Amino acid sequence: MNISSVAQTPPDYLSVLNPEQKEAVIHAGSPLLILAGAGSGKTRVITTKIAYLIGKLGYDPRSILAVTFTKKAANEMAERARRLEPRAQYTQIRTFHSFGAWFLRLFAEEAGIDPHFTVYDEDDMVTLLTRAKPGLLRKDAAEAVHYISRVKDYCLAADADDFSPLDVPERFQELYLLYDKKLRETGNVDFGDLIMLPVRLLSTNTQIRSMMFERFKVIMIDEYQDSNVAQFHLLQQLAGPETYICVVGDDDQSIYSFRGAEVENILTFQDHFAGTQIIRLERNYRSVEPILNTAGQVISCNTERLGKTLRAQREGGAKPVLAFLPNQEDEAAYCAELITRSHEKGCPYADWAVLYRTNAQSLSFETEFLHRKIPYTVVGSLKFYEREEIKDLLAFLKFLVNQKDDVAFLRIINKPARGIGSTTQEKITAHFTALEQNTQFSGGVHQGYLEACRTLLSVLPKRARTGVSEFVAIIDDLLALLPAGDNGAENVLAEVLAHDAEYPRLQSNESQECLSVFIQKIAERSGLLEYYKAADEIAQTQRIANIEELVKSADLYPLSLSGLLEFLDHIELDRILESETDSEKDAVTFITLHNTKGLEFPRVIITGLEAGIFPRADKHDRSLEEERRLFYVGITRARDELYLTSCNTRRLYGRTEFLYPSLFLYDIPLTAIRIIGNAPKSFLAGTRSQSGNHSVSQPHPLAGRWVKGSRIYHDEYGYGWIIKGECVENEYVITIQFENGSSKKFMPAYQSNSLTLIMEE
Repeated sequence: MNISSVAQTPPDYLSVLNPEQKEAVIHAGSPLLILAGAGSGKTRVITTKIAYLIGKLGYDPRSILAVTFTKKAANEMAERARRLEPRAQYTQIRTFHSFGAWFLRLFAEEAGIDPHFTVYDEDDMVTLLTRAKPGLLRKDAAEAVHYISRVKDYCLAADADDFSPLDVPERFQELYLLYDKKLRETGNVDFGDLIMLPVRLLSTNTQIRSMMFERFKVIMIDEYQDSNVAQFHLLQQLAGPETYICVVGDDDQSIYSFRGAEVENILTFQDHFAGTQIIRLERNYRSVEPILNTAGQVISCNTERLGKTLRAQREGGAKPVLAFLPNQEDEAAYCAELITRSHEKGCPYADWAVLYRTNAQSLSFETEFLHRKIPYTVVGSLKFYEREEIKDLLAFLKFLVNQKDDVAFLRIINKPARGIGSTTQEKITAHFTALEQNTQFSGGVHQGYLEACRTLLSVLPKRARTGVSEFVAIIDDLLALLPAGDNGAENVLAEVLAHDAEYPRLQSNESQECLSVFIQKIAERSGLLEYYKAADEIAQTQRIANIEELVKSADLYPLSLSGLLEFLDHIELDRILESETDSEKDAVTFITLHNTKGLEFPRVIITGLEAGIFPRADKHDRSLEEERRLFYVGITRARDELYLTSCNTRRLYGRTEFLYPSLFLYDIPLTAIRIIGNAPKSFLAGTRSQSGNHSVSQPHPLAGRWVKGSRIYHDEYGYGWIIKGECVENEYVITIQFENGSSKKFMPAYQSNSLTLIMEE
């Protein structure tokens, strides 16, 4: 096949693009930053550009690497690119972590890990750390694991000299070193390793780096505003002198700093890649004009942005509604009534989404909607792969491919119960450690925990010996069912330089046994199937149905070691999954603002718009700008109708508190919205100019809680009341008149432990 032959005329798919989209697609040469506003058709641009690079510019599809953040987005991108250009099926379209796993499978030995590694999630990491540090409380281990994940987002190894990007706890490095040593002993990796280890290997091994330069001539990154520091370093290491780089993102939608996302990556992209051209996609095809104008007014108040102005392609539409309500019960009733009336007129429940800042806010809505028998689905429930029965089966799969997996072994050795107690488990663990040390000294290898179990049998008490023998027999039987000798990466050079060969033929697995058969046999032979059948009968649960779902999900994978590893990678790397509820039914969606990213709904209600709730009271400066971006994301989810709600009082931490409207509402001109309910006088007058924009400083988030006239108790000075609240250099300061005649100033952000608000009945 002559892959260099290309079309001589522009492909038909360019004719459906607007001028800015077409400019982005046909751009070549210098680095490109596509600033793609909400609803501007960025997926169309990315997929069309892949097709154009192959069909018009003559790039080998295997030399193109396209990276995004979720499996769903990668699958959609791949499918749409294939429809435009069939040869795009050979393009590497992956998530960041999927690419890291692919890379590490090829270079496992150089990276110092087992080629059959599995990926530890956060729960596994906590378990591993408690194993590495006996006596460490699980809650303390969870805190340390949180910081380990975060410092890996900054590409900082356990032996780093400086962890200053984060304010890590005392003795953090000690725990990080213990965890890292234990993790390396298992041969496995965690999520942070999937990016950090490739970065370290590429930066120190020039041969491997040259191989990557040779393989990938084009690198495209979607949702670039969500990338972290480690992912930025990975891009730097993969980009050779001749590599064409194109990143797509929206600085106004960077809302994941708590996951490590660094908005500076997109803001400073042109500083790191010389000659960068910026193309702005500003035509919005999603929202009606009044909604889009509201979003624009809000986000324009941020200062850290590259700047763009979205233009609605849908004319008409109603103004967004801002409803002021007495309390959260009235808020829930208002939303329920609004949705009920629209449903009576023929609007599906599924057209509606209720958005909130934190999951805890959903309770009043759930109570009200249950009472009114309005169907709803809560996004963010327990995820499928986090369920006990699923994690048990996955632990068996992980142990079968890596018998040094400490976490998997300890999960399954006595489940279902086989009489192998903690004392016996400790003996096996100690024996495993001794075997590991002996083989390291002698330069040999051993089979991990399975070998430790075998060689320890003769000295175990009878009951424990019976249980361990049974476990060994189960593992031996299952290993016998798994074809050996297939590691999926036997010829590293051929895999890396795949574009030197002709296109491979698509292989069918029709004649090969599926992995699902193997997982079904694991469920049966391990005893888990009978164990959870009994649990279902007692508790009326659906655990067997979940096991059957896992079995079915493996239908597309061959029964081989590489098929099993691919299946595990798919599960572990795609952690953003649908909730328990049925997304197919006609139901209102309850969802946090963070979870709405990438979604859209005909009708959206954003609730809880009060100072201290949204934005939260602890948000200032850069973090406050991210909160505003979060509000912008919520607004731009709405296609046809937008409603905003703000309560006068809300029960917080067991007491009722009086609240001010969110400062974000002051970003919106009064002329742009329709107000219903009793709006505070301070909101309607005194804080705005005639043009509708705020003319004096907006209320501090803490002002909604520490209100003038509120009764106060201080541990040292006794009872008093707030006589003044003011902002001093971005800090909220209150003046309290005490009953003893004295008056004092306090900063409640830092002194709330000694101050108590007394709510009047």
